[in-house]
Amino acid sequence: MPDYLVSLLLIISCIMPVLPQKYQSRKAEITTAFIEAVNKHVDQIMDGSADHMYHIKDIAKLLFIHPVHLSNTIKLHTGKAPCYFFEMRLMEEARKMLQMPQLSITEIAAKLTFDNSNFTKFFKRFEGVTPSQYRLQCAATASSEVTLQVDGL
Repeated sequence: MPDYLVSLLLIISCIMPVLPQKYQSRKAEITTAFIEAVNKHVDQIMDGSADHMYHIKDIAKLLFIHPVHLSNTIKLHTGKAPCYFFEMRLMEEARKMLQMPQLSITEIAAKLTFDNSNFTKFFKRFEGVTPSQYRLQCAATASSEVTLQVDGL
């Protein structure tokens, strides 16, 4: 066998065991970068420096990869679609803001780039109650906690 083939086989035999590890670490790297980009973008929405919600293609562009590759990688690595991470972060922010009585539900919806009716549908799909009902539940819980503290004195 020619020397160059022996060298090539030796190189291939050294590389093959490492390829699956590299592939797995790249999936983790892409997923981490995606989640960081989602969090950064939602922070920008919250502080007013962004006025519209990104689509998957926008984040893929930021990460210099194809949107389909990004979507498939996220799904393979986490078992969840990319939109799940946006939705969970938006729900986290919505829950926080709904506990602030000085903000109207319309203001909260606008802050999260929703119109009022779509925000209500979105919120109810994840929480099982409307934003108004959630706000009332939070107020009732807070009120009962205050009562328990006063009675405990």
